[in-house]
Amino acid sequence: MAEQELSGAGLEQFYDYIEEVKELISSDLWENIFLNCTKNEVLILWLLYRKSEVNMSQVAEYIHVPLNTATGIIGRMEKNEMICRMRAKEDKRIVLISFTEKGRLQFQKLMDELLSYGMKLLGSLTKEEMELLEGMMGKVKKVLKEEKDRKEQKVEKTRVRKITIE
Repeated sequence: MAEQELSGAGLEQFYDYIEEVKELISSDLWENIFLNCTKNEVLILWLLYRKSEVNMSQVAEYIHVPLNTATGIIGRMEKNEMICRMRAKEDKRIVLISFTEKGRLQFQKLMDELLSYGMKLLGSLTKEEMELLEGMMGKVKKVLKEEKDRKEQKVEKTRVRKITIE
């Protein structure tokens, strides 16, 4: 449906833009973008970047999955040596997640590069362009929220109702 709304020249211009930009991004950044991770893995890395150390319940809550699903994701990430698990000293039942040195350095390198590009981009904008960008970002957020709400309403309508039989 989105392709139908972008018609003819607009759609071609969008495709051309993607083709041009992909050639301008360095190979190092392409190899490093999101570290070949799934969406949930990227979100966990972001959470660790912001908090340094989290427990399994915080991970599951942050990425909106059951604890057993989060455990599987963390297992894969640990196998790739991006993160490590350890027991909390004060309560051995609590499993804490943190970056490995390799994971922290790799994610920091990615963040530094993305921030560098972002600062260069923002530095090249006029005040009017910045205001326009802020407005556009607000609209993107609004559209994404509306789409999420619409999908949640659709799911809610299709749920099976339980009827108590006496």
